[in-house]
Amino acid sequence: MSEDYADLLRDSWWPAVATLTKMFGDLGAAEDAVQDACLLAISAWPATGVPASPGAWLTGTARHKALDRLRRESRRSVKEAEAARLTATGAGEFDGVRGGECGVEISQDDELGLIFMCCHPALDPQARIALTLRCVCGLPTAEIAAAFLVPEATMAQRLVRAKRKIRQAGIAFRVPRGDELTRRLGPVLRVVYLVFTQGHRAPGGQELIRGELCDQAIRLARALAALLPGEPEAAGLLALLLLTDARRAARLDGGGELVPLAEQDRGRWDRDLIGEGEALLTRALAARRPGPYQLHAAIAACHSCLDETDWPQIAALYGELARYEPGPVTEANRAVAVAMGGQPAAGLAILDPLGTRLARWPQFHIARAELLRRLGRRAEAGEAYRAALGLALPRQERSFIEGRLAALQLLSRQNDMNATFML
Repeated sequence: MSEDYADLLRDSWWPAVATLTKMFGDLGAAEDAVQDACLLAISAWPATGVPASPGAWLTGTARHKALDRLRRESRRSVKEAEAARLTATGAGEFDGVRGGECGVEISQDDELGLIFMCCHPALDPQARIALTLRCVCGLPTAEIAAAFLVPEATMAQRLVRAKRKIRQAGIAFRVPRGDELTRRLGPVLRVVYLVFTQGHRAPGGQELIRGELCDQAIRLARALAALLPGEPEAAGLLALLLLTDARRAARLDGGGELVPLAEQDRGRWDRDLIGEGEALLTRALAARRPGPYQLHAAIAACHSCLDETDWPQIAALYGELARYEPGPVTEANRAVAVAMGGQPAAGLAILDPLGTRLARWPQFHIARAELLRRLGRRAEAGEAYRAALGLALPRQERSFIEGRLAALQLLSRQNDMNATFML
């Protein structure tokens, strides 16, 4: 399958799943039908050409496949009647081979309804993230399993159980209103943030950045901010994603290798995205209802400054963030900010006690190695770099660490030679 087909199907996946879930009331059946339609597209489009409206083709074909499956598998008259009703109320028959327009309009509320369904509080928090990555973003189960560090079969079972729970509990496909919307917003914001992090820093493999996931998360965040224009945390999340994504082009050099933030060409940062993010953050903070996403966005704004980074301010913001997100990751980030502010020994003193809880997090070992290197403790820095290499990393981060290790070894050899000459 060409990359063009992959992009088209990925862009059409979410609206198609949302449409069929709304029609049939069954997320699992909707996803299965869209998957079948994708497989048909892969085999049909090379011969027939890409339809004029790929999204409508995919949705209409998936609708027919869902109806066929319903007729084939149903043994109860009520389901047969429902299949007949859906056929009769569709806006005309859809020719899934030639293309055409699907009879069901997809609205922003429909798209948001899908993510609110995937993020329902009745579901386990980990299942919410996995379902969103699968049903909203269209990630293959194997990639989701890799992100969660579990076997593919285990993740497939988790997804099946989550979709079964949605069906059995009668979780509605809709955007909640009023107080219910406010109560349920937090888990949805969290999942959108985690979708972005999956795109911004892939857990392993060849890609460091998955731009399509970053774009999906930003689109979701924009929709949520538009749905709740007076909610500062929705605006804060969108600001955070825009400010972070503004640096995307500078994160890799011309050879596709990782460029650390401190070494990035700030002229390559997207000033329009930074300006939009800063304006959103200013409006959000004016509401005087602080929250974690506003604080994350404020940290990102400090990083996005064209002048020298204000590390003491970033350290203070992480200290405030700990009130909302207490835990070792927040504290580790504060330690790095303290170190970058000119106190590497103090930063290392904060970081070292976190090792037991963050032993499986590569960024902990990388950060610790960098601080040890700054302090001239090269042997310990090498051990920390090697600990990071023992964990799942994208190719670019692995290459970066190997370069750091090579530089340390070169320095050690030079020191050994200097010591020999002194003798």
